[in-house]
Amino acid sequence: MKKFMLICAPVSSRSGYGDHARDLVRSFIEHNKYDIEILDVPWGDCPRNALDNEKDINIISRILKTNQVNRQPDVYIDIRIPNEFQQYGKFNIGITAGIETTAVSNAWIDGCNKMDLIIVPSEHSKQGFVNTVYDKLQQQPDGKQQKIGEFKLEKPIEVLFEGVDEDVYKPIDKASLNLVDDIKEDFCFLHIGQWTQGGYGEDRKDIGKMIKVFYESFANKKKQPALILKTNGATYSIMDRENCLEKINQVKSKFPSDWNLPNVYLLHGSLSDKEMNKLYNHPKVKTFISLTHGEGFGRPLLEASMTGLPIIASAWSGQMDFLSQDNSMLIGGELVQVPKSMVWKDIIIAESQWFNVNEQQTYKAMNYCFTNYDDVKEKALNLMKINRDKFTLNKMTEKLDKIISPVLDKIPSQVELQLPKLKKVGDNKTTPPKVKLPKLKKLSNEVSA
Repeated sequence: MKKFMLICAPVSSRSGYGDHARDLVRSFIEHNKYDIEILDVPWGDCPRNALDNEKDINIISRILKTNQVNRQPDVYIDIRIPNEFQQYGKFNIGITAGIETTAVSNAWIDGCNKMDLIIVPSEHSKQGFVNTVYDKLQQQPDGKQQKIGEFKLEKPIEVLFEGVDEDVYKPIDKASLNLVDDIKEDFCFLHIGQWTQGGYGEDRKDIGKMIKVFYESFANKKKQPALILKTNGATYSIMDRENCLEKINQVKSKFPSDWNLPNVYLLHGSLSDKEMNKLYNHPKVKTFISLTHGEGFGRPLLEASMTGLPIIASAWSGQMDFLSQDNSMLIGGELVQVPKSMVWKDIIIAESQWFNVNEQQTYKAMNYCFTNYDDVKEKALNLMKINRDKFTLNKMTEKLDKIISPVLDKIPSQVELQLPKLKKVGDNKTTPPKVKLPKLKKLSNEVSA
């Protein structure tokens, strides 16, 4: 009999967590070891329209219509941030992207310690949990506080990368995408990522600074590339689009009005996986660039590498699991205190740090890529071969099974009782006395989730 698995995750959300959740659910379904039901939950204000009625029928058919199940799960999978983790199963697994900074909150440590196993997508994310330790203090009669212990992660933690579907993200010839076809420049840098809150230099992807350095790198030059921003704020609304354009203009206004600045184009809105692959492969798109302050994993960077697109990126955090200086252009910098505007209760703590790229190195990397593209492209093709072998969705599915099967095999399954056949004994003329049974009250078999 298959073990009953309940998965709580934002499977319908059009977000990074949604993408990760859908891939994990597909992997569990492919294992064919579990009777799976899904509790679909929101992810912030992100649209919940990512499921396709035909392609995702195996996911849609397993989504619960209510928040109740009629039996305790053998295994409960919670794919959210740790302060939301719950315990419902005989064995409970928390899967989270982790953190983009150097440390996690005590609420996250507490959430993880509720579970039996934690899974994160990168070594950077794992170290954020393992290296975060809080002192347990006790108030003394004299008013002073004395350390009586430590509060830290007590449960096992495993790293499972976010695999990319190699049949979707792959090199293709003569890719065409209307939004890009009309761009006049033949050489475009591409950035993909959400433009989060915070002033200049404070948003997590550091998009404002990236635009500034791009302008400085190619201002007043006879031959100029373009920068394509595939970004949005919290939604894909018209108001959100106008807000992104306003942010771009704010950076542009820092430069003298008579300067000849290169063009920055905004791609705002939702693209399908196939359209995203066309974007990575478009002949005008030459390089993926990200000056991110930190990534739990960095999924778009891996997707881009699977198509052979050269990459310029910060030399810190989750993407370092699949990028190398030999085959990409990694930008150095320094760890700095997270700005006050980005402190987020129970999620990003004031004591943590994140990464600031060195602007001079970024300037040189952009110019080198623009003038020595053949060399950069050759290295990118080497990286593509490595990543298409190691970081596919199939390889992720295999590793997931190796992580979970040993612990789940120890969970007892409910089995049907098989009684032996009884032989007839004695004289069949003797009739046993009848026994009157008491009336039994019907008990509910529902268990609240």
